[in-house]
Amino acid sequence: MASASSSVRRIAATVLAAGAVVGAAALPAAAQDGHHQQRPRVEISRVQADSPGRDDRSNRSLNDEWAEITNTTRDAVNLRGWTLRDVDGNRYRVDNVRINGRATIRIHTGNGHDTRTDLFQNSRDYVWDNRSDTATLRDDRGRTVDTESWGRRHH
Repeated sequence: MASASSSVRRIAATVLAAGAVVGAAALPAAAQDGHHQQRPRVEISRVQADSPGRDDRSNRSLNDEWAEITNTTRDAVNLRGWTLRDVDGNRYRVDNVRINGRATIRIHTGNGHDTRTDLFQNSRDYVWDNRSDTATLRDDRGRTVDTESWGRRHH
């Protein structure tokens, strides 16, 4: 009976040790599951929903409405396939654009020629609601990366 008891103790110790290793390996994943929200690597840093002056739908006025996306890391991030949406379903899909580390890209509503720092949705109408809206940034897999809301919540 003593040898069976010692075998059970060895098996139990092995199982406990394996559980500790698995638990320690799972700890970083658990820390990211929402209990300890980390700052997103890429975030919506600012939104200018109400362009200055009259809302006359001129390209100048449309381009004075924008959202800024900031890469908070040191490394460049490719935004290909990422989307920026509002609550009404307006969606802008980013082409093959890299945002450098610690850099900001401004996404304008109106027409223009894309540069390293400015992208254009080429819309002929305003996207962001002046009073209340939510901007949602999603990665190329459709996962929400960041949101920015202002005013009273829609729906």
